[in-house]
Amino acid sequence: MRTWGIFSFDEEPSVVRRNRVARPRGAETFAKPALPHQQLLQLWSDRGLIIPDPARAERYLRHIGYYRLSPYTIPYQVKRGRESHEFRDNTSFDQVLDLYVFDRQLRLVVLDAVERVEVAVRALVTDVMSEHAGPHWYTDPGNFISTTKHSWLIGEVAKQSRTQLEREPEADVDQLNHKSALEHYLTTYGTPELPPSWVMMEMLTIGQLQRLFSNIRDRRWKSDVARSLGLQAPVLESWLKTYVRIRNICAHHGRLWNVGLGVAPVIPKSHTIPWLTDRDMIDQHRDRQIRLYPVLVSLQSVLTSISPGSSWCHRLKAVLDEHPDVPRRPMGLFEGWENDPFWAEASERARGR
Repeated sequence: MRTWGIFSFDEEPSVVRRNRVARPRGAETFAKPALPHQQLLQLWSDRGLIIPDPARAERYLRHIGYYRLSPYTIPYQVKRGRESHEFRDNTSFDQVLDLYVFDRQLRLVVLDAVERVEVAVRALVTDVMSEHAGPHWYTDPGNFISTTKHSWLIGEVAKQSRTQLEREPEADVDQLNHKSALEHYLTTYGTPELPPSWVMMEMLTIGQLQRLFSNIRDRRWKSDVARSLGLQAPVLESWLKTYVRIRNICAHHGRLWNVGLGVAPVIPKSHTIPWLTDRDMIDQHRDRQIRLYPVLVSLQSVLTSISPGSSWCHRLKAVLDEHPDVPRRPMGLFEGWENDPFWAEASERARGR
């Protein structure tokens, strides 16, 4: 086994990147002034937004921010050119606020499902790979497709291990407060220098986890992981890429309700993978494929395998039912979506748990 040298390993090993040509910058000069909240609300009012209680609206604006809240006004604006921001008749501030609150609640529900899937993948990769190649399988470059990406992984683990040893020592305070697993390993064992897989895995972000899984060389090992989630390896790879984007949106409080994915999850062709009975409701609609709806279906698909009695589908529907006026189309939803047997069966399992 290679000795990595925690205190001497290059912290930023080179990573292969696609050669991309940067797009040209705009030609205009930014000269918009920073306006106080009262003027920003007056601007909305002049454009037709009904604001019954300006003091209340200002309080929300102060604690949410005009920049964060203003995109939620777009669905209520009349489309009359790039610079026109007039509101449709009878649009109120509370409608905008309700859409913002809905999006926040949606993020929390979706993040809960992503967390469960992420934790399951971490555990399965550790278990499967450790059984096949030992606790320190990740230190062997022969287990990976790209040696460059592998070097980056090792550098990241080495850097975090070194940083841990540079901190003040952790102490076992009482029965409820123990040293972290990394602290325990580094201060107990000198060899191997890097921690075992189950400690290393907890040091990774979800993006790093996705890249690690994609870089595993042996397809059989990948298949073993995916099978435990009710999936096939290529499907899991695709869905993980999407979950990285979704998780980052949720963690940074971005707009999830009308997100355009960019990295849409692959629609499984195998009927062994839990999916909609009426597959055409996504397969035949490109606009839905790039929206949130297939992500919701994919998350429920994995939950069907790892937590069959989960009430997640009920909580998702409850958020939607609580905000009936929120436009569904930007999510890729359609009338009667919840009646597909896929969702009905998930709901029934949750009731009978």
